[in-house]
Amino acid sequence: MARQEGSDSVTGAQSLVRSLESVGAEVVFGIPGGAILPAYDPLFDSVKVRHILVRHEQGGGHAAEGYAQATGKVGVCMATSGPGATNLVTPIADAYMDSVPIVAITGQVPSAAIGTDAFQEADICGITMPITKHNFLVQNVEEIPRTIAEAFHIASSGRPGPVLVDIPKDILQAQGQFAWPPVLDLPGYHPTTRPHAKQIREAAKLIAAAKRPVLYVGGGVLKARASAELRVLAELTGIPVVTTLMARGAFPDSHPQHVGMPGMHGSVTAVTALQKSDLLITLGARFDDRVTGKLSSFAPDALVIHADIDPAEIGKNRAADVPIVGDCRETLADLVVAVQEVYGTGTRADLTAWWKQLDGWRTTYPLGYEEPTDGSLAPQYVISRIGKIAGPEALYVAGVGQHQMWASQFISYENPYTWLNSGGLGTMGYSVPAAMGAKVGRPEATVWAIDGDGCFQMTNQELVTCAIEGIPIKVAIINNGNLGMVRQWQTLFYDGRYSNTNLQSKRIPDFVKLADAMGCVGLRCETKEDVDATIEKAMAINDAPCVIDFVVGQDAMVWPMVPAGTSNDEILAARGTRPVWGEDDV
Repeated sequence: MARQEGSDSVTGAQSLVRSLESVGAEVVFGIPGGAILPAYDPLFDSVKVRHILVRHEQGGGHAAEGYAQATGKVGVCMATSGPGATNLVTPIADAYMDSVPIVAITGQVPSAAIGTDAFQEADICGITMPITKHNFLVQNVEEIPRTIAEAFHIASSGRPGPVLVDIPKDILQAQGQFAWPPVLDLPGYHPTTRPHAKQIREAAKLIAAAKRPVLYVGGGVLKARASAELRVLAELTGIPVVTTLMARGAFPDSHPQHVGMPGMHGSVTAVTALQKSDLLITLGARFDDRVTGKLSSFAPDALVIHADIDPAEIGKNRAADVPIVGDCRETLADLVVAVQEVYGTGTRADLTAWWKQLDGWRTTYPLGYEEPTDGSLAPQYVISRIGKIAGPEALYVAGVGQHQMWASQFISYENPYTWLNSGGLGTMGYSVPAAMGAKVGRPEATVWAIDGDGCFQMTNQELVTCAIEGIPIKVAIINNGNLGMVRQWQTLFYDGRYSNTNLQSKRIPDFVKLADAMGCVGLRCETKEDVDATIEKAMAINDAPCVIDFVVGQDAMVWPMVPAGTSNDEILAARGTRPVWGEDDV
């Protein structure tokens, strides 16, 4: 970018705020403290950047993630030095694992004090080096505009991810010149977005010839804003589609070609389709262990087309027969053209037999659950009713654990960017603050946080932020009184020895009273008959956050399940039961 003529003298703090305004930042989630305090003075006067005072820096980081995931824009969080900065480590790692574009701005002790173990000093650049796409320690006030511009560019381009900007207090206080736009100086940063034409042609040939192909769709399709292009390719080819946990909504659940979510708790059809396939068309996915199970036994007869914007992912876990480095949107658009050309030559495999098998598996092994025998409320029923009543236009933000899996299974996702969760890092406490950030970014949308009683007790203080700032999210606590997923593993693999998983949260705390105390509307539901009315009551409340304590049974389990470390061939459709394949199955 060319530098504008003219500049004026400002403090580093003023330069920071002006830079945020100029780069288009709309909101900052943060907490002031000594080292970052100079930045808060000019921020007080900004009419372009809204600051939301969170109750914990971790909440601010997850809120920035939720904002970014819901809007596609860069989320921003801010913290002071030392413990403020280290409290951002978890959301930064979370954003790194799930490729979420956020910029974390941290104050640092004065330059002369760095390395002296000064009060509230921490080497946050060193700490976050393995979990950021890039980080900066600003050493001169004149660097601030360029650094902020570069941070936003790096965070949002290529494979998105978190970028940290650490600014010593004396740099924030120093005088310098502000000029915008700055000239970016990133000589080694050139993400490849255009796929190689030869690789596209080779992929098209494999697609046309395959008899048991599967479109294995990962979160990269959503990052590339490529849902429309995915649908065009899927409908052109008639190939079945599986969407990973991070890709839910990239392809409509109701579409006849969608065969489910693969993975440890994926549908039998989706998991088996990958296992029995002869070609995996892998788009923005990374062959994560939760999808592949025992890697050496994953999809043993399949050739692999692997398209990803990050070349480091290709061949990392599974060798690719046709590697394609590029943006998924451009890759899909080029594949559509190339496949049409191959079809034009008369080459096109018949998928009738493949679909007969897939439809047979779908009929025989549908997703479902058993009603509790003790009369308790089924958590799967609660979540499915939330999805039906709130509808496909709502945003659903899950914590981590059983409720996360049920929310991915029993809500129908028809639209992209309506499902937010912590996939790679699996961060308990993600849901409430991420839902807060999503609602700030999409104020017109209904936003449901689907949380567990364990997750909720980690970050529920951000409901105070929601109440004060006018952010009316809705929270469904799936309260089974336990760390549910850990309890499930203890039931299955530790002979029912429930060591330290009983939270006793059906009694303590009283979530309804807690919600009321935090300025929210608190509701409770304990029976199936009251579920719909309770959800509808929450849906009618739009002037305050609403929290529902759904008291459910403690013994419900997530099925299907591939036990950790085993082959996907070992999938259990329900407790102790493995699918039985017929003679006609591959």
